[in-house]
Amino acid sequence: MTTRARHDGIEEPVTPALLRVLRRAVMDHVDSEERRVFAPALHVGIPGTDHRRLEIDPDWRLDAALRVDMLQAMTRASLEAGRVPLVWLTRTAAETAISGDDLDWAAAVRAAGAELGVALDLVVITKHSWHDPHTGVGRTWRRVRTRAG
Repeated sequence: MTTRARHDGIEEPVTPALLRVLRRAVMDHVDSEERRVFAPALHVGIPGTDHRRLEIDPDWRLDAALRVDMLQAMTRASLEAGRVPLVWLTRTAAETAISGDDLDWAAAVRAAGAELGVALDLVVITKHSWHDPHTGVGRTWRRVRTRAG
């Protein structure tokens, strides 16, 4: 019997370990994406290690069921290896407010997690911030100092 995990998102105070992981996701995004405008990308895994990445074509018409299926497929390898992955969406910094698309992906992440029996949440990453679209908890920096700079 699978126990369904209940999880309400990222809440304050955020643990130091999670803060390091999320800052790493922001720094990796800054280091890897040089364009100012780019398509959002969905990531599943652990920042700084191997993870799966899917660039989301703005012309795709994704319903909730298709989003859940995509997430389950992307998550399965981590779960089979005994790890519950982080799910994050990278997008342009110009979109600073929580968008409807963020909430659509967050709902799909939660639904996929519920079907898989694990607690999954979405974190939205820009070049200057991270935030949980469900709880609003996040961090913002004026300038992110990366490993190269």
